[in-house]
Amino acid sequence: MIQKALLAASLSLAAAPFFAAPASAQDNYPSRPITLVIPYPAGGATDALGRVVAKQLGQELGQTVVVENRAGAATAIGAGYVARSAPDGYTLLAGPGTTFTVNPAIQANLPYDPVKSFDPIGIIGRTGLALLANPNVPVKTLPEFVAYANAHKSEPPPYGSFGSGSSAHFMAEAFIHAAKLQMTHIPYKGSAPAMTDLIGGQIPFAVDTVAAALPQSKQGKVRVLAISSPARSSLMPDVPTFAELGYPSVAMDSWLLIAAPAGLPADVKARLEKGLGTAANSPAVRETLENLGFESGFVGATESAALIQKELPQMKELAQRANISPN
Repeated sequence: MIQKALLAASLSLAAAPFFAAPASAQDNYPSRPITLVIPYPAGGATDALGRVVAKQLGQELGQTVVVENRAGAATAIGAGYVARSAPDGYTLLAGPGTTFTVNPAIQANLPYDPVKSFDPIGIIGRTGLALLANPNVPVKTLPEFVAYANAHKSEPPPYGSFGSGSSAHFMAEAFIHAAKLQMTHIPYKGSAPAMTDLIGGQIPFAVDTVAAALPQSKQGKVRVLAISSPARSSLMPDVPTFAELGYPSVAMDSWLLIAAPAGLPADVKARLEKGLGTAANSPAVRETLENLGFESGFVGATESAALIQKELPQMKELAQRANISPN
């Protein structure tokens, strides 16, 4: 009888459904190296910053973060690659605002959707855009710039940017519209050639990032008239913003966002956001940000997603109004 009872009990246990608590993805994430895709060639500012962030993030997560450069098509190649990757937290994108708000405003057939294809993790740094003048041009302030442009309406003065459809182009057109000016856009293939021509006097004005303008300004090679950040830059505290000079609609900057493919498990996303926030505030990352002309200050996932939703329609409206197209 005892043997029969034991047998019945064992059969009953075997037949009963077995419920195990599901293992949380955060319990074993990350269990292998993570890839951080940088949509630019190696050697540039974004690449340099991305590599420092990758190292610090790897230390926070206890796993190696490998940088992979996938450049081309104004960041669309790298962004498209990440958008098609598995949403498991092992493939991340270090994308600028260009990826999420500028490209969608001027390109119809992107290999990604700026909102639906990604889960933002956090913004690690921001830099304003600056209106620059050659020191030999008789313009020292933004009001003097407006007066100069209005005095040359018959032959609108040119300004250079680092590309048609770039963030610099967008900022310039926003200001031109707000100030009711007429100017001629000269697009360059990159910041370096535009800056070279500005310093050499081939063009009187240009728009570039604070990061690019800072060293040239310190050497007296260019004059910074105003910056487009919502607040003054700690790197150029004496330079006023467009907003404080009467142009509140010209308040935009360039930022670098770490994002993952859409559909990331909530616990993995939380782990990444926490690790990225700590990494972004580390001395090594903050020093690199400052050296590259970026303002430090981590912005989390929710706020980053809200920024994209806010800027995207603004960029689309500006592109349509100013007839901005890609290179």
